[in-house]
Amino acid sequence: MKIYLLSLGAGLLVGVVYSIMGVRSPAPPVVALVGLLGILLGEQILPIGKRLFADAPVIEFVKDDCANHVLGELPSNADSKEEPQ
Repeated sequence: MKIYLLSLGAGLLVGVVYSIMGVRSPAPPVVALVGLLGILLGEQILPIGKRLFADAPVIEFVKDDCANHVLGELPSNADSKEEPQ
């Protein structure tokens, strides 16, 4: 239940920002998708920056952790166990 309340709070905050900016909601699909992409990529800025300053491997982090977070868990052929018809 907590995650739903947090999601509602984030949505309310975005609604207030939309109102301040004078943007009507729902935004056109392309604008909404670009905004969502910005959110997903923006979440990765601090972890990547921390690794850069700590001289830790960044490329592996981007390929593994960032890719999974931004793209979601991608399906593989092993996940598909449909029986032939």
